[in-house]
Order: sequence, then C-alpha cells, then structure tokens
Amino acid sequence: MSLRALFSLIAVAAALIFSGSAPAAEPVKAGDFTLPDYNGTPHSLSEYNNAKAIVVMFIATQCPVSNGYNGRMEALYADYKDKGVVILGINSNKSETIDEIKSHAKEHGLEFTILKDTGNVVADRFGASVTPETYILSPSHEILYHGRIDDSRRESEVSSRDLRTALDEVLAGKTVSVKETRAFGCTIKKVD
Repeated sequence: MSLRALFSLIAVAAALIFSGSAPAAEPVKAGDFTLPDYNGTPHSLSEYNNAKAIVVMFIATQCPVSNGYNGRMEALYADYKDKGVVILGINSNKSETIDEIKSHAKEHGLEFTILKDTGNVVADRFGASVTPETYILSPSHEILYHGRIDDSRRESEVSSRDLRTALDEVLAGKTVSVKETRAFGCTIKKVD
C-alpha cells in the first residue's frame, strides 16, 4: 500500500469518528452480585431489576465524611423509595464488622438496605475507592452515573446536588447530563 493510500484511509477513519458515524461504545454494566445485609439475609442485584433505578452507595461507619452524609443518604432514600428507586448501601471496609454496621444504621436511622462486602470484592468490581461513592444503575445494570452525592462535605455549602439531579433525569426518561463526578471521602480500607 502506498503512503498516499494509507493517509487516505486514515483520513476516512478520522472523518467517520469525528462525524459521529463510528460505532457507539457499549454501555458499561455492573455484573450481578449477592451480598448479605447486617442481619445475614442475602440480597442480589438482580432482585431489583423491576426498579426504575438502583443507587449503589459505598459507605462506612468510621469515616467522618461518610458519616457527614448519613442524613443526606437517608433523605435520598425517603424521597425516592416511592418513585421506584432502590437505594443499596455497601460497606466494604475490612475493619468494620456486621455488628458495627447494624448498630451504626440503628443509631443514625438509616432505613435503606446496607450490605457487607467482605473482601471488598464488589468494591473492586465497581472500582470504588472512597466513602461515600455512588453509582446509579438502570434496571439492566447499566452504569448511568458515578461519583459524589453532592459537591460539599458541609451540607450548608452544597451548590450542586449531583446524584439527585442524575436521578431526576433518569426518572424523567432523560439521558444523564453529567455522568461522572469526582467522589471524595475516606479511602475504603481493603484487604491486601
């Protein structure tokens, strides 16, 4: 093949990519998983395929940032549970026991389902690294949003309610306008 023909092929490929004619990327999907809640009852992601959206939140009992969001997380649950949204909390910290998770939930009035990810298998699969860190999944487990709950550790200083905005767009049948934000918080304490 001549150099001129090679450049022609490159130009055609570039034109297709930049014109939007290139094939769309496959959506990223979360695989099914089964984890126990703090009462030992197993829950599978596939149980919630009839939900309009599934929110997966990686949370902690000892992280001050995650604890600063306890009220906001429970408010999300209260505001969206009757709209077909499932909220799942996942604790992947190796040092936080089932008993600690249970007493923490009761102490802070957390009524959404909280699961224990022993060995941080699910956190690793999602690529979650901090608490709190959130994902919105479609009923077919496509990841629609990943990132923070909002933009400030101090609730009084919040100016962007990213997770709520994305949920509202999903429930309205719209494409999520901001699919990724930077989550911040304490590092998930993982097994070696």
